[in-house]
Amino acid sequence: MPKKQRKFADDGWAVWIDGDDVSTVYINDWLNPKGKSYVDFAVRIRGVKSSKALNVYVPFAVSREEIEDISLLFEDKNILQATFSASCIIEFKKNEHTSEIAYNGKTVDIVHISSLDIDVTHFSEGTLIKIDLEKLQSFLDNDESYFIWRMPHKSLNEIFAPRSDMGSVMERLRDLITTPVVAEKYGYSIRINEARLLPDEITKIGAFHRQKLEKAVVTLSLNESYEVNDGSCYRIRRLEENLYKEYLPKTYKTEDVITYQWQQNRGNNLKGHFNFYYNIAKNSVSRSSMVLYLILLTVVGVVGNLIADLISKLIGL
Repeated sequence: MPKKQRKFADDGWAVWIDGDDVSTVYINDWLNPKGKSYVDFAVRIRGVKSSKALNVYVPFAVSREEIEDISLLFEDKNILQATFSASCIIEFKKNEHTSEIAYNGKTVDIVHISSLDIDVTHFSEGTLIKIDLEKLQSFLDNDESYFIWRMPHKSLNEIFAPRSDMGSVMERLRDLITTPVVAEKYGYSIRINEARLLPDEITKIGAFHRQKLEKAVVTLSLNESYEVNDGSCYRIRRLEENLYKEYLPKTYKTEDVITYQWQQNRGNNLKGHFNFYYNIAKNSVSRSSMVLYLILLTVVGVVGNLIADLISKLIGL
């Protein structure tokens, strides 16, 4: 029987816009089993012309220098169309801060946050990112805008830190001998605007409690060495290798990525919470077990040779 390890991580995120809006949040989590992980974060604001600020709290440390404006990649129409899953017409860099795209019968602004002043505040448990929308108003031609960026995320190893077995020495030795295969089950939850998971610095902000979210969509991108419980997926699709080859984080290979998408609607309850739970499984061979097996084989071999020599001598007598 393989040895089973269950690990769970629960991350609290927060998004609110100071203004009259109904927004949509998109999270693309590039969880890399070995290298550096990233997350693409996007917010679509409807009613941006009457909004004053975009606020995003992430439950990990990120610096201003680590925030990458991936909207600049939309000059490549293949990337643009793959991202929006539609045929698009773009007027790239229409002005100093925005581009304009037309798709699915509507026209919206893409805001290039690299041209804006972004306020980054660090807390003990995470980071608050704030974008001033008032200074942007004269550059907006539409009342719907997208804000999108990429930033480093915690790796799977950091999210699910190794746990030390707390049994006796003999119990650990028994496990190493009898269960060389380790079956790990990772429970990873992202909760958006759930106050009990957020630090006091966020929950005491009045605007946070008055926020409105219409929909949140989370895409999980994982190496194929992991398995995902996809029973609650809205859509499962293979990443478009040709369209995304210039878009992926540098640590990823297109042939190793599968994208799973979750979508949760809240109908008339615009203040509903959004909870996304990933059930990730991975089987691996315990290195400690392999080392122990090699030691045992060596010991058995040495002892066997000694016994064989002893028997030969006894037979010779």
